Amino acid sequence: MRFFQELSHKEIALQLDLSMSNVKVRLLRAKNYFQTSSMRMIKSIQKLGPGLLFAGAAIGVSHLVQPTRAGADFGFGLLWALLLVNFFKYPFFQFGPRFALATGESLLSGYAKLGKPAIVTYFLLSLATMFTIQTAVTIVTAGIAVELFGISTNIVYWGIAITFICSSLLLFGRYGLLDRGMKIIILILSVSTIIAAFLAFDKSKEIEWTQVLPSSTTGFAFLIAFMGWMPGPLDISIWHSLWSLEKKKRMKNLTLNNSLFDFNVGFITTIILGTCFIFLGAMVMYGTGDGFSSSGGAFAKQLIALYTTTLGNGTYWLIGIAAFATMFSTTLTTLDASPRAMVKTAEILQLPKAISSYFFWIIILALGTSAIFFFLLSNMGTLVQLATILSFLTAPFYGLMNYLLVSGKHMPKKHQPNKMMKVWSIAGLIFLTGFTIWYLSTLVI
Repeated sequence: MRFFQELSHKEIALQLDLSMSNVKVRLLRAKNYFQTSSMRMIKSIQKLGPGLLFAGAAIGVSHLVQPTRAGADFGFGLLWALLLVNFFKYPFFQFGPRFALATGESLLSGYAKLGKPAIVTYFLLSLATMFTIQTAVTIVTAGIAVELFGISTNIVYWGIAITFICSSLLLFGRYGLLDRGMKIIILILSVSTIIAAFLAFDKSKEIEWTQVLPSSTTGFAFLIAFMGWMPGPLDISIWHSLWSLEKKKRMKNLTLNNSLFDFNVGFITTIILGTCFIFLGAMVMYGTGDGFSSSGGAFAKQLIALYTTTLGNGTYWLIGIAAFATMFSTTLTTLDASPRAMVKTAEILQLPKAISSYFFWIIILALGTSAIFFFLLSNMGTLVQLATILSFLTAPFYGLMNYLLVSGKHMPKKHQPNKMMKVWSIAGLIFLTGFTIWYLSTLVI
């Protein structure tokens, strides 16, 4: 009997040892799994960069200004336009990183392969639009600075100061500065906007979901401007291809799938935030009789009030700084991207070396932007309207060039878009061209 008792004790001890061993093995496996998952997540985050630069260039005027105006003036009536234009522009934006990672070349190099007229047309279009675009994003940044810091109410002085600071930062830090700073800036604004939109929801307020197509000339012009930079001008796809190549130099193991994942993160972020900004404008301002001012400082005050109305006055500085940081990042991004693209174009066209330097184009863009502030326009509303409409009118050209490039002989077959993406692209071209012709016809009639 005693023998059996001792045996049973030994068996129990053995079973306990086995159980503990199993627990240790499982804990070790779990630890390894979480470590592996964490490492994968960290590596994925580290590979983010050009997609967030895309978001930084897009989330600016196109989000802080246009969707909030759309919400304030039309309620949720232009939500269809936001969703449709994002849907139809998606393939053309995606072709930027796709072509860059598949071929090791930028879209600009690809345009050159399509023939000299394509690259010359790009050069002339960029020359015609880059100063207006840069001035538009800078004046919004300056308007927020006027409201936030109050050192001077002169928006022209602020605009020139911001242009000088951004130029200096880029000439000193270049891509690395953009890549590191953008992740923090986008996170601050994204979290603040989503929380504000959620808190702005008022059950007692009747929401009008009826979708509208503006019939007046002014209303239709706003629709075209709204879609022109939603989520951004199509030439950002060219900038994105250049950023992707820059990232590839710094991260040798960057793959096409990594790059497309990065792009999708940035693109989806812009759609979510665009919807949130319409929501804020609709819930806080629509139906009140108040509209957004065309003056930079007054607009900034109204914009920050959208947040403080829902989050409380204590959030004034948090939101103000987040909005300023977002617009500053957009100003920085566009001031980097246009010269980078023009340098590449000048090299392809074999222009003199003096015209093919990054320094030359940053100085030219900074001086041109300052000249517009001083001698032509300093009205934020007019500048934004002009820049965004011009971007929409040039969209069919960029869409067509990108489509021809990635679906033709200059793109490896295995990396070409599938049949569904090609049909999607053609539908997008019809959409963009149709609205362009429609808008131009309203100017003639």
